[in-house]
Amino acid sequence: MTDPLHESVPPSAFGSAAGAAPRDVPEHPGHPRPFRLYGPTIADDPAELYRSLRERYGPVVPVLLDGDVPAWFVLGYREVHHVTANPQLFARDCRRWNAWDLIPDDWPLMPYVGWTPSIMFAEGAEHQRRAGAIGDALDAFDRTELGITVGQVADRLVDTFAGHGHADLIEQYSHQIPLHVVARLFGLPEADIPILVKDVADSLDVDSDPVAAHQRIHERMVRLVGDKHREPGSDVPSRLLAHPARLTDDEVVIDLLVVLAAAQQPTGNWIGNALRLMLVDDKFSNTMQGGRGSASHALNQVLWEDTPTQNFIGRWAVHDCQLGDQRIRRGDLLVLGLAAANRDPEVKPREFGGPVANRAHMSFGHGEHGCPFPAPELAEVIAKTAVEVLLDRLPDMELSVAPEELQWRPSVWMRGLYTLPVRFTPTADLPIGMR
Repeated sequence: MTDPLHESVPPSAFGSAAGAAPRDVPEHPGHPRPFRLYGPTIADDPAELYRSLRERYGPVVPVLLDGDVPAWFVLGYREVHHVTANPQLFARDCRRWNAWDLIPDDWPLMPYVGWTPSIMFAEGAEHQRRAGAIGDALDAFDRTELGITVGQVADRLVDTFAGHGHADLIEQYSHQIPLHVVARLFGLPEADIPILVKDVADSLDVDSDPVAAHQRIHERMVRLVGDKHREPGSDVPSRLLAHPARLTDDEVVIDLLVVLAAAQQPTGNWIGNALRLMLVDDKFSNTMQGGRGSASHALNQVLWEDTPTQNFIGRWAVHDCQLGDQRIRRGDLLVLGLAAANRDPEVKPREFGGPVANRAHMSFGHGEHGCPFPAPELAEVIAKTAVEVLLDRLPDMELSVAPEELQWRPSVWMRGLYTLPVRFTPTADLPIGMR
Protein backbone atom coordinates (compact mmCIF):
# COMPACT_ATOMS: atom_id res chain seq x y z
CA MET A 1 0.00 0.00 0.00
CA THR A 2 1.51 3.34 -0.96
CA ASP A 3 2.24 5.81 1.83
CA PRO A 4 -0.49 8.47 1.90
CA LEU A 5 0.93 10.91 4.42
CA HIS A 6 3.71 12.64 2.51
CA GLU A 7 1.59 15.78 2.13
CA SER A 8 1.90 16.44 5.85
CA VAL A 9 5.57 17.37 5.42
CA PRO A 10 5.80 21.11 6.13
CA PRO A 11 7.03 23.42 3.37
CA SER A 12 10.22 24.04 5.35
CA ALA A 13 11.11 20.40 4.80
CA PHE A 14 12.00 21.09 1.20
CA GLY A 15 15.04 23.17 2.02
CA SER A 16 16.39 26.08 0.03
CA ALA A 17 18.30 24.53 -2.82
CA ALA A 18 16.95 22.66 -5.80
CA GLY A 19 17.97 21.61 -9.26
CA ALA A 20 21.24 20.05 -10.33
CA ALA A 21 23.55 19.57 -7.38
CA PRO A 22 26.04 22.44 -6.96
CA ARG A 23 29.70 21.86 -6.14
CA ASP A 24 29.12 22.14 -2.40
CA VAL A 25 26.87 19.09 -2.29
CA PRO A 26 28.54 16.68 0.12
CA GLU A 27 29.93 13.46 -1.28
CA HIS A 28 28.71 10.18 0.18
CA PRO A 29 30.19 6.72 -0.37
CA GLY A 30 28.79 5.34 -3.59
CA HIS A 31 27.00 8.64 -4.30
CA PRO A 32 28.99 10.52 -6.95
CA ARG A 33 27.56 13.90 -7.92
CA PRO A 34 24.20 13.43 -6.14
CA PHE A 35 21.13 15.51 -6.91
CA ARG A 36 19.28 17.36 -4.15
CA LEU A 37 15.71 16.06 -4.26
CA TYR A 38 14.31 18.92 -2.22
CA GLY A 39 13.94 22.68 -2.39
CA PRO A 40 11.15 25.22 -2.95
CA THR A 41 11.06 24.75 -6.73
CA ILE A 42 11.70 21.02 -6.96
CA ALA A 43 8.08 20.18 -7.82
CA ASP A 44 7.41 23.06 -10.22
CA ASP A 45 7.61 20.87 -13.33
CA PRO A 46 7.79 17.18 -12.41
CA ALA A 47 7.76 15.96 -16.00
CA GLU A 48 10.80 18.06 -16.88
CA LEU A 49 12.53 17.08 -13.63
CA TYR A 50 12.15 13.37 -14.35
CA ARG A 51 13.18 13.81 -17.99
CA SER A 52 16.35 15.73 -17.10
CA LEU A 53 17.31 13.30 -14.33
CA ARG A 54 16.82 10.33 -16.64
CA GLU A 55 18.93 12.01 -19.30
CA ARG A 56 21.72 12.90 -16.88
CA TYR A 57 21.89 9.80 -14.68
CA GLY A 58 19.89 7.01 -16.28
CA PRO A 59 17.12 5.03 -14.53
CA VAL A 60 18.63 5.17 -11.01
CA VAL A 61 19.72 8.53 -9.58
CA PRO A 62 21.95 9.26 -6.55
CA VAL A 63 20.01 11.85 -4.55
CA LEU A 64 20.12 13.71 -1.28
CA LEU A 65 16.91 14.06 0.69
CA ASP A 66 16.27 16.94 3.08
CA GLY A 67 19.30 17.45 5.32
CA ASP A 68 21.52 15.93 2.62
CA VAL A 69 20.59 12.37 3.54
CA PRO A 70 21.72 9.97 0.77
CA ALA A 71 19.25 7.77 -1.11
CA TRP A 72 18.65 6.31 -4.56
CA PHE A 73 15.82 7.66 -6.71
CA VAL A 74 14.51 4.85 -8.94
CA LEU A 75 12.75 6.39 -11.94
CA GLY A 76 12.95 3.74 -14.67
CA TYR A 77 9.76 1.72 -15.16
CA ARG A 78 11.57 -1.60 -15.39
CA GLU A 79 13.74 -0.77 -12.40
CA VAL A 80 10.73 0.22 -10.24
CA HIS A 81 9.00 -2.99 -11.33
CA HIS A 82 12.11 -5.02 -10.42
CA VAL A 83 12.44 -3.42 -6.98
CA THR A 84 8.76 -3.84 -6.06
CA ALA A 85 8.57 -7.39 -7.41
CA ASN A 86 11.55 -8.66 -5.40
CA PRO A 87 11.02 -8.12 -1.66
CA GLN A 88 13.79 -10.61 -0.92
CA LEU A 89 16.21 -8.08 -2.46
CA PHE A 90 14.50 -4.78 -1.61
CA ALA A 91 12.57 -4.98 1.65
CA ARG A 92 10.23 -2.68 3.60
CA ASP A 93 11.60 -2.90 7.13
CA CYS A 94 13.32 0.44 7.67
CA ARG A 95 15.46 -0.95 10.47
CA ARG A 96 17.81 -2.20 7.74
CA TRP A 97 18.82 1.39 6.88
CA ASN A 98 22.57 1.98 6.96
CA ALA A 99 22.21 5.75 7.43
CA TRP A 100 20.42 5.94 10.77
CA ASP A 101 23.49 7.61 12.29
CA LEU A 102 22.86 10.58 9.96
CA ILE A 103 19.20 11.04 10.93
CA PRO A 104 18.21 13.48 13.70
CA ASP A 105 15.11 12.73 15.76
CA ASP A 106 13.34 15.78 14.28
CA TRP A 107 14.08 14.92 10.64
CA PRO A 108 11.03 16.11 8.64
CA LEU A 109 10.71 12.79 6.81
CA MET A 110 10.88 10.73 9.99
CA PRO A 111 7.11 9.97 9.90
CA TYR A 112 7.74 7.98 6.70
CA VAL A 113 10.86 6.05 7.72
CA GLY A 114 10.40 5.65 11.48
CA TRP A 115 9.45 2.06 12.21
CA THR A 116 5.99 1.32 13.58
CA PRO A 117 4.30 -2.08 14.03
CA SER A 118 1.95 -1.40 11.10
CA ILE A 119 1.30 -3.20 7.85
CA MET A 120 3.51 -0.59 6.17
CA PHE A 121 6.73 -2.12 7.53
CA ALA A 122 5.65 -5.75 7.93
CA GLU A 123 7.29 -8.34 5.71
CA GLY A 124 6.82 -11.92 4.58
CA ALA A 125 4.21 -14.02 6.36
CA GLU A 126 3.41 -11.21 8.79
CA HIS A 127 2.66 -8.82 5.94
CA GLN A 128 0.53 -11.45 4.20
CA ARG A 129 -1.46 -11.96 7.40
CA ARG A 130 -2.14 -8.25 7.86
CA ALA A 131 -2.71 -7.42 4.17
CA GLY A 132 -4.97 -10.45 3.74
CA ALA A 133 -7.19 -9.32 6.60
CA ILE A 134 -7.48 -5.78 5.22
CA GLY A 135 -8.17 -7.09 1.72
CA ASP A 136 -10.90 -9.42 2.94
CA ALA A 137 -12.50 -6.68 5.05
CA LEU A 138 -12.62 -4.31 2.09
CA ASP A 139 -13.64 -6.93 -0.46
CA ALA A 140 -16.79 -7.67 1.52
CA PHE A 141 -18.31 -4.38 0.38
CA ASP A 142 -20.62 -4.63 -2.63
CA ARG A 143 -19.38 -2.28 -5.36
CA THR A 144 -22.86 -1.23 -6.38
CA GLU A 145 -23.75 -0.35 -2.80
CA LEU A 146 -20.47 1.53 -2.45
CA GLY A 147 -21.30 3.56 -5.55
CA ILE A 148 -24.69 4.42 -4.05
CA THR A 149 -23.02 5.52 -0.82
CA VAL A 150 -20.51 7.68 -2.71
CA GLY A 151 -23.33 9.21 -4.75
CA GLN A 152 -25.20 10.16 -1.60
CA VAL A 153 -22.08 11.73 -0.07
CA ALA A 154 -21.31 13.60 -3.31
CA ASP A 155 -24.88 14.88 -3.63
CA ARG A 156 -24.87 16.19 -0.06
CA LEU A 157 -21.60 18.02 -0.66
CA VAL A 158 -22.85 19.56 -3.93
CA ASP A 159 -26.00 20.65 -2.09
CA THR A 160 -23.83 22.86 0.15
CA PHE A 161 -22.61 25.03 -2.74
CA ALA A 162 -24.89 24.38 -5.75
CA GLY A 163 -26.96 27.50 -5.04
CA HIS A 164 -23.93 29.79 -4.81
CA GLY A 165 -22.76 29.66 -8.42
CA HIS A 166 -19.13 29.13 -7.38
CA ALA A 167 -17.05 26.67 -5.39
CA ASP A 168 -13.55 25.46 -4.64
CA LEU A 169 -13.68 21.86 -5.80
CA ILE A 170 -10.63 20.89 -3.73
CA GLU A 171 -11.63 22.08 -0.27
CA GLN A 172 -15.39 21.72 -0.68
CA TYR A 173 -15.53 18.53 -2.71
CA SER A 174 -12.62 16.32 -3.77
CA HIS A 175 -10.85 16.20 -0.41
CA GLN A 176 -14.10 15.80 1.49
CA ILE A 177 -15.50 12.77 -0.31
CA PRO A 178 -12.94 10.05 0.59
CA LEU A 179 -13.13 10.80 4.30
CA HIS A 180 -16.93 10.85 4.40
CA VAL A 181 -17.06 7.54 2.53
CA VAL A 182 -14.37 5.79 4.59
CA ALA A 183 -16.01 6.99 7.81
CA ARG A 184 -19.15 5.17 6.73
CA LEU A 185 -17.17 2.05 5.76
CA PHE A 186 -15.64 2.17 9.24
CA GLY A 187 -19.09 2.34 10.82
CA LEU A 188 -18.46 5.65 12.53
CA PRO A 189 -21.52 7.38 14.01
CA GLU A 190 -22.80 10.11 11.71
CA ALA A 191 -22.19 12.75 14.41
CA ASP A 192 -18.48 11.85 14.57
CA ILE A 193 -17.78 12.27 10.85
CA PRO A 194 -17.46 16.11 10.77
CA ILE A 195 -15.00 15.93 13.68
CA LEU A 196 -12.91 13.29 11.91
CA VAL A 197 -12.92 15.31 8.67
CA LYS A 198 -11.64 18.38 10.53
CA ASP A 199 -8.98 16.44 12.43
CA VAL A 200 -7.62 14.85 9.24
CA ALA A 201 -7.49 18.28 7.59
CA ASP A 202 -5.67 19.68 10.63
CA SER A 203 -3.22 16.76 10.62
CA LEU A 204 -2.13 17.82 7.13
CA ASP A 205 -2.01 21.56 7.85
CA VAL A 206 1.31 22.92 9.10
CA ASP A 207 -0.44 26.10 10.26
CA SER A 208 -2.55 24.04 12.65
CA ASP A 209 -1.34 21.50 15.24
CA PRO A 210 -0.87 18.33 13.17
CA VAL A 211 0.58 16.31 16.05
CA ALA A 212 -2.42 16.97 18.29
CA ALA A 213 -4.82 16.28 15.41
CA HIS A 214 -3.13 12.98 14.65
CA GLN A 215 -3.38 12.02 18.32
CA ARG A 216 -7.11 12.75 18.29
CA ILE A 217 -7.56 10.56 15.20
CA HIS A 218 -5.65 7.75 16.90
CA GLU A 219 -7.81 8.06 20.02
CA ARG A 220 -10.95 8.02 17.85
CA MET A 221 -9.81 4.74 16.24
CA VAL A 222 -9.08 3.23 19.67
CA ARG A 223 -12.62 4.10 20.83
CA LEU A 224 -14.06 2.79 17.55
CA VAL A 225 -12.37 -0.60 18.00
CA GLY A 226 -13.72 -0.77 21.56
CA ASP A 227 -17.20 0.07 20.29
CA LYS A 228 -17.01 -2.68 17.64
CA HIS A 229 -16.06 -5.25 20.25
CA ARG A 230 -19.29 -4.46 22.07
CA GLU A 231 -21.51 -3.96 19.01
CA PRO A 232 -19.98 -5.48 15.86
CA GLY A 233 -21.46 -4.60 12.49
CA SER A 234 -20.86 -5.00 8.77
CA ASP A 235 -17.94 -2.57 8.73
CA VAL A 236 -14.15 -2.69 8.32
CA PRO A 237 -13.10 -2.71 12.00
CA SER A 238 -15.68 -5.36 12.91
CA ARG A 239 -14.50 -7.59 10.06
CA LEU A 240 -10.86 -7.11 11.05
CA LEU A 241 -11.61 -8.05 14.65
CA ALA A 242 -13.46 -11.19 13.53
CA HIS A 243 -10.92 -12.21 10.88
CA PRO A 244 -9.11 -15.57 11.17
CA ALA A 245 -5.81 -13.65 11.13
CA ARG A 246 -6.54 -12.91 14.80
CA LEU A 247 -5.34 -9.32 14.76
CA THR A 248 -4.78 -7.66 18.11
CA ASP A 249 -6.62 -4.46 18.96
CA ASP A 250 -3.38 -2.48 18.51
CA GLU A 251 -2.86 -4.02 15.07
CA VAL A 252 -6.42 -3.17 14.04
CA VAL A 253 -6.08 0.42 15.26
CA ILE A 254 -2.81 1.14 13.47
CA ASP A 255 -3.96 -0.56 10.25
CA LEU A 256 -7.22 1.41 10.30
CA LEU A 257 -5.08 4.55 10.42
CA VAL A 258 -3.14 3.32 7.38
CA VAL A 259 -6.37 2.63 5.45
CA LEU A 260 -7.82 6.00 6.45
CA ALA A 261 -4.75 7.92 5.34
CA ALA A 262 -4.33 5.85 2.16
CA ALA A 263 -7.88 6.72 1.15
CA GLN A 264 -7.70 10.42 1.92
CA GLN A 265 -4.88 12.26 0.12
CA PRO A 266 -4.35 9.95 -2.87
CA THR A 267 -8.05 9.57 -3.67
CA GLY A 268 -8.86 13.22 -2.98
CA ASN A 269 -6.04 14.36 -5.26
CA TRP A 270 -7.03 11.79 -7.89
CA ILE A 271 -10.51 13.34 -8.03
CA GLY A 272 -9.14 16.89 -7.99
CA ASN A 273 -6.52 16.23 -10.67
CA ALA A 274 -9.08 14.56 -12.93
CA LEU A 275 -11.51 17.48 -12.55
CA ARG A 276 -8.71 19.89 -13.39
CA LEU A 277 -7.87 17.89 -16.53
CA MET A 278 -11.49 17.88 -17.64
CA LEU A 279 -11.74 21.64 -17.12
CA VAL A 280 -8.52 22.64 -18.92
CA ASP A 281 -8.10 20.01 -21.66
CA ASP A 282 -10.28 20.62 -24.71
CA LYS A 283 -10.50 16.87 -25.34
CA PHE A 284 -12.49 16.57 -22.13
CA SER A 285 -14.03 20.02 -21.60
CA ASN A 286 -15.88 19.84 -24.91
CA THR A 287 -17.66 16.67 -23.79
CA MET A 288 -18.28 17.43 -20.13
CA GLN A 289 -22.00 18.01 -20.54
CA GLY A 290 -23.43 14.53 -20.30
CA GLY A 291 -19.95 13.15 -20.85
CA ARG A 292 -19.92 10.39 -18.26
CA GLY A 293 -17.79 8.19 -20.49
CA SER A 294 -14.96 10.71 -20.37
CA ALA A 295 -14.66 10.44 -16.59
CA SER A 296 -12.95 7.04 -16.77
CA HIS A 297 -10.56 8.26 -19.44
CA ALA A 298 -9.66 11.37 -17.44
CA LEU A 299 -9.06 9.36 -14.28
CA ASN A 300 -6.82 6.90 -16.12
CA GLN A 301 -4.86 9.65 -17.87
CA VAL A 302 -4.26 11.35 -14.52
CA LEU A 303 -2.74 8.13 -13.14
CA TRP A 304 -0.23 8.19 -15.98
CA GLU A 305 0.52 11.92 -16.11
CA ASP A 306 -0.35 13.52 -12.74
CA THR A 307 -0.61 10.58 -10.38
CA PRO A 308 -1.37 11.68 -6.79
CA THR A 309 1.45 9.66 -5.21
CA GLN A 310 4.46 10.90 -7.13
CA ASN A 311 7.26 9.31 -5.13
CA PHE A 312 7.35 6.86 -2.27
CA ILE A 313 9.80 6.13 0.52
CA GLY A 314 10.75 3.36 0.12
CA ARG A 315 12.66 0.13 0.07
CA TRP A 316 15.93 -0.89 1.71
CA ALA A 317 18.50 -3.09 -0.05
CA VAL A 318 18.88 -6.48 1.62
CA HIS A 319 22.21 -7.19 -0.11
CA ASP A 320 24.76 -5.35 -2.20
CA CYS A 321 23.48 -5.40 -5.77
CA GLN A 322 23.44 -3.68 -9.15
CA LEU A 323 20.40 -1.63 -10.20
CA GLY A 324 20.47 0.23 -13.47
CA ASP A 325 24.05 1.41 -13.77
CA GLN A 326 24.43 2.00 -10.03
CA ARG A 327 25.99 -0.10 -7.31
CA ILE A 328 23.56 -0.33 -4.41
CA ARG A 329 24.93 -1.19 -0.97
CA ARG A 330 23.24 -3.29 1.65
CA GLY A 331 20.97 -1.06 3.75
CA ASP A 332 20.73 1.75 1.17
CA LEU A 333 17.40 3.58 0.96
CA LEU A 334 15.54 3.57 -2.36
CA VAL A 335 12.86 6.12 -3.23
CA LEU A 336 10.37 4.74 -5.74
CA GLY A 337 9.70 7.25 -8.54
CA LEU A 338 6.18 6.12 -9.42
CA ALA A 339 5.35 9.19 -11.52
CA ALA A 340 8.74 9.08 -13.24
CA ALA A 341 8.26 5.40 -14.06
CA ASN A 342 4.87 6.21 -15.58
CA ARG A 343 6.58 8.78 -17.80
CA ASP A 344 9.37 6.45 -18.89
CA PRO A 345 9.38 6.93 -22.69
CA GLU A 346 9.98 3.20 -23.17
CA VAL A 347 6.59 2.29 -21.71
CA LYS A 348 4.35 5.37 -21.63
CA PRO A 349 1.28 4.85 -23.83
CA ARG A 350 0.61 7.28 -26.63
CA GLU A 351 -3.15 7.24 -26.07
CA PHE A 352 -5.15 6.94 -22.85
CA GLY A 353 -8.66 6.44 -24.25
CA GLY A 354 -10.23 3.68 -26.29
CA PRO A 355 -12.39 0.79 -25.18
CA VAL A 356 -9.58 -0.81 -23.15
CA ALA A 357 -7.48 1.79 -21.36
CA ASN A 358 -3.85 0.97 -20.56
CA ARG A 359 -3.64 0.33 -16.82
CA ALA A 360 -0.05 -0.82 -16.59
CA HIS A 361 0.95 2.30 -14.64
CA MET A 362 2.77 2.17 -11.29
CA SER A 363 0.39 4.55 -9.52
CA PHE A 364 -0.84 1.92 -7.07
CA GLY A 365 2.59 0.43 -6.62
CA HIS A 366 3.36 -3.18 -7.45
CA GLY A 367 4.14 -6.42 -5.71
CA GLU A 368 3.26 -7.45 -2.19
CA HIS A 369 3.58 -3.90 -0.88
CA GLY A 370 1.48 -2.31 -3.59
CA CYS A 371 -2.07 -1.30 -2.72
CA PRO A 372 -3.73 -4.63 -1.88
CA PHE A 373 -6.77 -5.82 -3.77
CA PRO A 374 -9.42 -4.49 -3.76
CA ALA A 375 -8.24 -1.03 -2.62
CA PRO A 376 -7.50 0.32 -6.14
CA GLU A 377 -10.87 -0.92 -7.38
CA LEU A 378 -12.74 0.69 -4.49
CA ALA A 379 -10.79 3.93 -4.95
CA GLU A 380 -11.83 3.98 -8.60
CA VAL A 381 -15.50 3.52 -7.66
CA ILE A 382 -15.18 6.48 -5.29
CA ALA A 383 -13.33 8.72 -7.76
CA LYS A 384 -15.45 7.87 -10.80
CA THR A 385 -18.75 8.31 -8.96
CA ALA A 386 -17.57 11.62 -7.48
CA VAL A 387 -16.67 12.99 -10.91
CA GLU A 388 -19.88 11.77 -12.55
CA VAL A 389 -22.16 13.19 -9.84
CA LEU A 390 -20.51 16.58 -10.18
CA LEU A 391 -20.89 16.55 -13.98
CA ASP A 392 -24.55 15.60 -13.65
CA ARG A 393 -25.31 18.28 -11.09
CA LEU A 394 -23.27 21.15 -12.53
CA PRO A 395 -22.90 20.47 -16.28
CA ASP A 396 -21.95 24.05 -17.21
CA MET A 397 -19.20 24.57 -14.64
CA GLU A 398 -15.99 26.18 -15.82
CA LEU A 399 -12.80 27.46 -14.27
CA SER A 400 -13.15 30.88 -12.67
CA VAL A 401 -9.41 31.59 -13.12
CA ALA A 402 -7.01 31.12 -15.99
CA PRO A 403 -5.53 27.57 -16.07
CA GLU A 404 -2.02 28.92 -15.50
CA GLU A 405 -3.16 30.49 -12.22
CA LEU A 406 -3.85 27.08 -10.68
CA GLN A 407 -1.11 26.23 -8.19
CA TRP A 408 0.24 22.80 -7.38
CA ARG A 409 1.27 22.12 -3.82
CA PRO A 410 5.09 22.31 -3.59
CA SER A 411 5.58 18.64 -2.75
CA VAL A 412 7.89 16.14 -4.40
CA TRP A 413 5.80 13.38 -2.82
CA MET A 414 2.16 14.18 -3.61
CA ARG A 415 0.65 15.85 -6.68
CA GLY A 416 -2.36 17.99 -5.89
CA LEU A 417 -3.74 21.50 -6.24
CA TYR A 418 -4.20 24.11 -3.55
CA THR A 419 -7.54 25.13 -5.02
CA LEU A 420 -9.74 24.47 -8.06
CA PRO A 421 -12.15 27.43 -8.27
CA VAL A 422 -15.12 27.06 -10.62
CA ARG A 423 -18.27 28.96 -11.51
CA PHE A 424 -21.57 27.62 -12.78
CA THR A 425 -25.24 28.48 -13.03
CA PRO A 426 -26.68 28.42 -9.50
CA THR A 427 -29.22 25.67 -9.05
CA ALA A 428 -32.16 25.41 -6.70
CA ASP A 429 -32.02 21.63 -6.36
CA LEU A 430 -33.80 20.25 -3.34
CA PRO A 431 -31.66 18.49 -0.74
CA ILE A 432 -31.17 14.82 -1.54
CA GLY A 433 -33.67 13.62 1.06
CA MET A 434 -36.46 15.76 -0.46
CA ARG A 435 -36.14 14.80 -4.13
